[in-house]
Amino acid sequence: MTTDFKSIPIIDIAPLLAKCDDPKMAQDPGVCEVVKQLDQACREAGFFYAKGHGIPETMVNEVRNITRKFFDLSYEEKLKIKLTPAAGYRGYQRIGENITKGVPDMHEAIDCYKELKQGMYGALGKPMEGCNQWPHNPPNFKELMEEYISLCTELSRKIMRGIALALGGSPDEFEGEIGGDAFWVMRLIGYPGASTANGKCKPENDIGCGAHTDYGLLTLVNQDENITALQVRNQSGEWISAPPIPGTFVCNIGDMLKILSNGLYDSTLHRVINTSPTYRICVAYFYEPNYDAAVEPLEVCVQRSGGARKFGKAVYGEHLVSKVQTNFVM
Repeated sequence: MTTDFKSIPIIDIAPLLAKCDDPKMAQDPGVCEVVKQLDQACREAGFFYAKGHGIPETMVNEVRNITRKFFDLSYEEKLKIKLTPAAGYRGYQRIGENITKGVPDMHEAIDCYKELKQGMYGALGKPMEGCNQWPHNPPNFKELMEEYISLCTELSRKIMRGIALALGGSPDEFEGEIGGDAFWVMRLIGYPGASTANGKCKPENDIGCGAHTDYGLLTLVNQDENITALQVRNQSGEWISAPPIPGTFVCNIGDMLKILSNGLYDSTLHRVINTSPTYRICVAYFYEPNYDAAVEPLEVCVQRSGGARKFGKAVYGEHLVSKVQTNFVM
């Protein structure tokens, strides 16, 4: 359950990453310290900054820079990869096409998903079947993004091993049938600068992305430096800023981890309001369970939270499709 946190903790995860696939990782003092910090952050805020994550800063920056170059292109050029249901909900959406709780969001985006082969998950997978629509311009876009996704997937797997220990489970608790073939989602997002009228900013009219929780297990947010726009809601309903900190990802937990933890960890509401006059880039990578995973509270978490199951079973792919099919104006 989230608390009245006033800031978001910073965790150096390097000791966890160094021992992550060691059979004795749970006994390592450095790992134990990271696990303790992860547990506190996930219980109190549902958000944390991860530093020491090992993905080169040059790549983190280049992913944002090439995304900015794409959004700088003409509308006609961007529409060459227009998002449609026929494309498995992959591709470009213009400002106002993404909907959060019935309200259009003031951002444009490219949506990408782990590719599902035809018939792979039967009727469950059909709406999401398709190939990602990568732009040919700027050059090298696809190659860079696929390398970045691969690194984010591996990083997320390792952080989840630490979170598994934090919940009292074994390091591989979220592998196998839950996340051994983890699905992923990536959104490349551009938020226009705040509009001005009579020289005054009117940020209330510029909700870049309305208040929401994320769907899956863990999110890694790569956001522009020098612009604070991400806000996280604490238990009292105050919006706490998550300013960019160089060398870190903002990480937060999603709905599926809330279920698996039996509510020990909550998926926290967050939103984006860009009050800066400057266009803002954010690249959000979402690490999810297996597409067909039937997610329910882990037994160890049920025991640690009073013995009663607070959530029923949720099939991840059904959860995703229900969200995706109500999130867009075509």
